Amino acid sequence: MLASLKVMLGMTPPRKPGQREYSPGARSLHNVKRDIQGKKERVAAIKAERDLDRSNKWRNRRWATLIIINLLFVLSFQFDVQLVEGALTASRVLGFHFADLNAALQVMLAYKVILINLVIGTGTVLIMWWLLGGRTFCSWVCPYHLLSEFAEKIHLWLAKANIVRDFPLHRGTRTVLYVVFALLAVVSGYTVFESISPTGILSRAMIYGPGLALLWVAGLLVFEVFVTRRAWCRYVCPIGLTYGFVGATAPVQVTYNLEDCLHEGDCRALCMVPHVLEMTKKGYARDVDVAVGPDCTRCGMCIDICPTNSLNFEVKGLKHFL
Repeated sequence: MLASLKVMLGMTPPRKPGQREYSPGARSLHNVKRDIQGKKERVAAIKAERDLDRSNKWRNRRWATLIIINLLFVLSFQFDVQLVEGALTASRVLGFHFADLNAALQVMLAYKVILINLVIGTGTVLIMWWLLGGRTFCSWVCPYHLLSEFAEKIHLWLAKANIVRDFPLHRGTRTVLYVVFALLAVVSGYTVFESISPTGILSRAMIYGPGLALLWVAGLLVFEVFVTRRAWCRYVCPIGLTYGFVGATAPVQVTYNLEDCLHEGDCRALCMVPHVLEMTKKGYARDVDVAVGPDCTRCGMCIDICPTNSLNFEVKGLKHFL
């Protein structure tokens, strides 16, 4: 767990293990896979799995959930239903207070006051996102994530046509900026991050109407299309880091099973945070079953693209329950 948290903060993922570092079951499977490396059978199997029709089950569920959640805020305000009040940063749902953990932290640091409504709201949210685990908020709720997903598709299309290149930043940049935003809140007495957070900007724009801040969001998306794919979510946004810590020990998790994996790497190519899938590389899994780290957004795209069911959502103690 400590190693996966360090990777989330920006450290390089662990190297390929030595023979003594494998569990007995993993060592046996790796030896078998090593014996067939390069054989025509494995090449044919990889080609066959890539020719299969891909399921988008989890992607479709995720998109539907994200759109419905954000629409509830919009419709509740427009029709004055008052079932869902506020925005994603702070809201009240059926009388229960909800407050984004990072936004609440920014407010308390800026104003040097602990507000009881924020404590209640963060408690509710903390329990919910701990249960779901990882950065579930990012891919299942955040409206910017969805827009960034479409921007990434455009970036990849342009890259395939040799029109653009990706210029990745160091993943530790997000950790440094997390500290910077916290210090700015303390020193300035102002929630600096909240003023530039595309999550809050988009949520408020959908509910209360558009403003000039949307130009900032548009600029971010253009940057991600032409310069660095998923730049905000990967290298800047402290919200994901906060929820990564909260969901590090969650009962719901994505797990990897070594046995049937062909190690072709399609899951890593698709993943927004591919460092969490290092164990899918040939010879990297230390055990037969490995839990994916807390930086995972739980988007389910790796599960959709894996035809051997080597990746799955699981509840601890209830294998393949989901």
